[in-house]
Amino acid sequence: MKDVVIALAGNQNCGKTTLFNALTGSNQHVGNFPGVTVEKKMGAIKKFKEASLVDLPGIYSLSPYTSEEVVTRDFILKDHPALIVNIVDATNIERNLYLSLQLMELNTPMVIALNMMDEVIESGNSIDVEKLSQHLSIPVVPISASKNEGIDELIRVMKKEIKDHEQAVHLDFCKGEVHRAIHSIAHIIEDHANRAGYPTRFAATKLVEGDAPMQQALHLHQDDLDIIEKIVKSMEDALGTDREAALADMRYSYIEELVEDCVIKHHDSTAQIRSEKIDRWLTHKYLGIPIFIIIMLCIFYLTFGPIGGTLQGLMENLITMATDALSNLLISIHVSEWLRALIIDGICNGVGSVLSFLPVIVTLFFFLSLLEDSGYMARVAFVMDKMLRKIGLSGKSFVPMLIGFGCSVPAIMSARTLSSERDRKMTIIVTPFMSCSAKLPIYGMITAAFFPHHTALILISVYIIGIIVAILSAILLKSTIFKGESVPFVMELPAYRIPAGKSVVLHMWEKAKDFLRKAFTIIFVASIIIWFLQSFNFAFDFVSDSSHSILASIGTWISHIFAPLGFEDWRASTALVTGITAKESVVSTLSVLTNTTSDAGLNAALQSIFTPLSSFAFLCFTVLYMPCVAAFAATKRELGSLKQAFATVAFQTGVAYIVALLVFQIGSLFF
Repeated sequence: MKDVVIALAGNQNCGKTTLFNALTGSNQHVGNFPGVTVEKKMGAIKKFKEASLVDLPGIYSLSPYTSEEVVTRDFILKDHPALIVNIVDATNIERNLYLSLQLMELNTPMVIALNMMDEVIESGNSIDVEKLSQHLSIPVVPISASKNEGIDELIRVMKKEIKDHEQAVHLDFCKGEVHRAIHSIAHIIEDHANRAGYPTRFAATKLVEGDAPMQQALHLHQDDLDIIEKIVKSMEDALGTDREAALADMRYSYIEELVEDCVIKHHDSTAQIRSEKIDRWLTHKYLGIPIFIIIMLCIFYLTFGPIGGTLQGLMENLITMATDALSNLLISIHVSEWLRALIIDGICNGVGSVLSFLPVIVTLFFFLSLLEDSGYMARVAFVMDKMLRKIGLSGKSFVPMLIGFGCSVPAIMSARTLSSERDRKMTIIVTPFMSCSAKLPIYGMITAAFFPHHTALILISVYIIGIIVAILSAILLKSTIFKGESVPFVMELPAYRIPAGKSVVLHMWEKAKDFLRKAFTIIFVASIIIWFLQSFNFAFDFVSDSSHSILASIGTWISHIFAPLGFEDWRASTALVTGITAKESVVSTLSVLTNTTSDAGLNAALQSIFTPLSSFAFLCFTVLYMPCVAAFAATKRELGSLKQAFATVAFQTGVAYIVALLVFQIGSLFF
């Protein structure tokens, strides 16, 4: 049982992530499946150390319509996991079992984790788990992942299934014309399927569906393909429907019989009834978007005000105390002046200025996790679909845009799941206009110096500017380069649920960990480089006035480009250039260049560099210009062309320049 791999599969919004966290805790790592950029998570099961759990993408079927579906079936067929744990939403068992029947055709040992059983019981409904298990001939374990109920029993059953090495039971639930078609085709392709390593029944059903990748994988002769087409055509004529509908009807007919025998349902679950009532307001035709804006405004207020702002102040005091203590220590042991300046003015000021914003980022993602885990974010995508369709995108494009509020890199990568090449490229181009979390320290720095009493208003306006620019850019792209219509958008709206505390904490920890990793790698190195360049001239003489340094000479030349935008000071332009490595570097660069160790000192220094108007133009530029080197690499990988990646970056930066220019020049007429 050493190095056992278990696959976790299920529909979207069925509690898969919650179960994954319950089984693995924080002992997990995130990567991509080979050849595609669909994210996968792997983790060691806490009470089953010999096993690794692979969290497969949420899917509804094993048809090759999306990257997630292809990834899931390829992983199971080619990587041969020892067991499939299929998580099923017990409150919506009919739809969830559709995927279960397809997974059973893969001939891999399987266990069904019947999730949200607590909600079924609370609603007065019931499911005969034992009878369901007998019908399907596989173990069915009732659980509540969010409450950690049934997890130990699930692990016990998983261990037993793997230890017994039992082969999956072949459940033949098809009838009539579909039965004849599947079994006729199975006889024709059996040898081909065995050579390709595919289960014969699964391969046969895929050919009935007209699955082109399966046809290619089996290397069938044209004569065999012609016979298969005749069999399928005969089935369609007899049933009076198309091939895909025939298979779907066959599966759902069996599921209906199964549910009728095993499920007693008196009425909808409490969660579903509650969700319908809430959605009357949150998905309202006219009120949906204003409510979303109000919710985000409240979140920004709490993030930069009573909660995040207070915690940030405490963090700043701790950093200042630590920096002063370290400075006194270096003085007491007679460390040379240049080394002390490097450590205090370079590293501590640069890294410390960024670290002080950790509480703000953690607070923001606490609230965003609540919105996501509660099911509200899915509603936002639904509400935005109509508007996005008018600009040439679908509601599905809003998912990468939402991810973009966290980080542009996974947001760009997640666009791979869009089925339309046109939608995918447009989404990759406009998604970086969404304000990522790396820019939060910049917003906090500027608002503290110039708009301390209007932080939430400035923050929401910056985010709205990013969204508006993305919309206008999409309209422009739709009318020029990417003409055509967006693909239809189908999305399930999960029931509203109280977010699991553990899931929210893990989400916050992941963001904090990424932020800390960046602070002590990229920003650490950038702070040292910036300190060196602003401390020495071209003759490598140590300068007391940074305006005579190497960096000042380079920054002064660059500053002419930004003069029309209102921030002609070389320190501002230099910070924008270093921000290409990581947006947090903008803050660390300005802290190092202004040689400030306190918030009051930094605020005063910034007020000598910017005016309130030019600082807002600076904010507009930072929210819109190219995100970072990592985002550029992701763009290049997704578009498959270095030329297109550079064109995308040039477009984003050009748009940022125009918007900042308009803000400053038009604002100058009034202020």
